[in-house]
Order: sequence, then C-alpha cells, then structure tokens
Amino acid sequence: MNEYIAVVDDEPDIVELITLHLKRAGFRADSFSDGRSFLDSLEKQVPDLVLLDLMLPDIDGLEVCKLLRKREEWASIPVIMVTAKGDESDKILGLELGADDYVTKPFSSKELVARVKSVLRRQKIPAEAKKLQVGDRLTIDLEKYEVSVEGHRVDLTSTEFKILRLLASKKGRVFTRDQILDYLWGHEKIVLDRTVDVHIRNLREKLGSEAADLIKNIRGVGYKLEA
Repeated sequence: MNEYIAVVDDEPDIVELITLHLKRAGFRADSFSDGRSFLDSLEKQVPDLVLLDLMLPDIDGLEVCKLLRKREEWASIPVIMVTAKGDESDKILGLELGADDYVTKPFSSKELVARVKSVLRRQKIPAEAKKLQVGDRLTIDLEKYEVSVEGHRVDLTSTEFKILRLLASKKGRVFTRDQILDYLWGHEKIVLDRTVDVHIRNLREKLGSEAADLIKNIRGVGYKLEA
C-alpha cells in the first residue's frame, strides 16, 4: 500500500485520530492545519489522496478544491471532503467542484479508512487495459489515465474518468444510476440523490461541444455512451 495521504484540517484531535488510523492501515500521512501550507507543500510532494476539511482558518476548503482542479498537474488528485457540514447542498457543491467523496463529522475511523481505500482502488487501472475509442472524437487511454477529444487532452477527476470508462466499456448499453454508484463505491457507496447526475454534468462540460453529446441521458433510467 504505502500511498501518501494529505490530511488538511485545523482540529488537532481530529487530525491525530485520522493520521493514526491511516498509518495503522499502512498509509503514509502528513497533516496541514490550513489550506495555504497544504498548497505550498504540493510543490515538493503531490499526495495520492487528500482528506480536506471545508472549514479552514485561511482558505475555504471548497476554494482549495477549486485550485486543485485548475492546475493540470494536480487536477487528478482524489479529494475526500471531511466536514461538519452535513447538508445535502454542501455535499452536492463539493461534488460539483470535483470532490470524489464526502464524509461528515462525526465519523467512524474505520469507515473513513474504507472510503480512502475505495477511492484509491478507483485510481488503479488493469495492466492489460490500453485504449478505448468512441467514434473518431473521443479517446480514453486507460494506461495513462488520460482522455482526449479530437486530439486535445481533457483533465478529469478520478470519478469522472471512472464513469466515462464504465460507459465506454460497453458502448450503447444503458447503465442505471445505481449500477454506476455500485461500480464507483460498491458496498461502501454513499447514496446521495443527484450524485451521478452531478458528475455526468461536470463530465459533459469538460468534454465540451465536440463530445458532450456522446453521453446520452435515458430519462428515468440512466446513461449510455454512443457515437
């Protein structure tokens, strides 16, 4: 295992608890008490995953997430929001900004570690996988974890990439929202209304006018990819 996890939270007790359980689970972990110190650390080492609190003393956690998604070299870092804000609107906003998962305080340490493992598993690509081609516009490179539209690279979050990969694996097949959630999180999934719809909307925006129409919405059922 030994992946590097960055814990960004200004509550010492919470940070100590999280890092303790992460290290027990075989991860390396560093903690940051504010957004700026975390962002500065990225110039030296990029984490495999970030546990990010929304309520930070300097930069709002949502703003930190936005900054991560704007930089090409940081855009694919998985982010799990960890916060006391439990309103669905806050969860949806976090997902819209590119968060991969959302954990509300107070939480079970075992659950948090399970969420971390689940998100990291979604990053792993089978060695035998190569490329998926959708028509002549969309290319999904499963080895490099890259997507290009008409030859131009498109930066996706790990969740967006995973959804696109699933839809492209069986072009023309309709996947229900529950099937997509099961694929993303399995038994550890968070059941949130609109979760899949939010990621699909973000995905379409990033694919742009050249390829957004490849993702079809089947009303009342789910989504499919069709050239």
